Amino acid sequence: MNIVLEAKQLRKEYQDKLALKGLNLQIKSGEIFCLLGQNGAGKSTTINLLLGFIKPTSGAAYINGYEVATNVTKVKEYLAYIPENVMLYPNLTGLENLALFSSLAGFDYSRDDLMQYLLNAGLPAEAAGRRVGAYSKGMRQKVGIAIAVAKHAKVLLLDEPTSGLDPKASNEFSKLLLHLSNAGTAIFMATHDIFRSKEVGTRVGIMREGELVDVLPAADLEANELEKLYLNHMHS
Repeated sequence: MNIVLEAKQLRKEYQDKLALKGLNLQIKSGEIFCLLGQNGAGKSTTINLLLGFIKPTSGAAYINGYEVATNVTKVKEYLAYIPENVMLYPNLTGLENLALFSSLAGFDYSRDDLMQYLLNAGLPAEAAGRRVGAYSKGMRQKVGIAIAVAKHAKVLLLDEPTSGLDPKASNEFSKLLLHLSNAGTAIFMATHDIFRSKEVGTRVGIMREGELVDVLPAADLEANELEKLYLNHMHS
């Protein structure tokens, strides 16, 4: 299993605030790394640095061996990003969105192939031909997952993917992530969801005030232990 996402002494300062303090992290293909932390802990800054949306003050982020800051276009070939609210074209159908985004990534799929990607991501067949503007958050996420798979993304970045999902949609989403991880995709998930982190995570990191204060194998923890640990770090 090769390392496909890496942060080396990754640091980000805004004028009067240190948002990220020298983050060191390695994530291998097939691994699901869940990053827990309160709002303002540095989770979104980390994701924005990994995506190349912002430049680090010092240190570097790497995707599939390429330094992000100097290879922004190249790393997009290996990355898929699902923000809290998946950005799709509301006037296009699920199928049309998938066709558009996969063609922008250089892939030319038949309608049947596109449909299969959507079905594999758990989108009902009848929904594929409906405009995305009428989709629930869970349905938009499934299109996002289908886009990631169609792009052959090696790394999937997720920002608060389960917020606002009902338990059934959240459970379906967890199953999709495990399926992707079994297929070798590396997943980095910034979240508040302690239960999901324990359920799907390979490792769980806890971030506080821009610093990664703990990293633990999820298999070693019960969800209530994780919650206790998390709260201890928040109040220490």
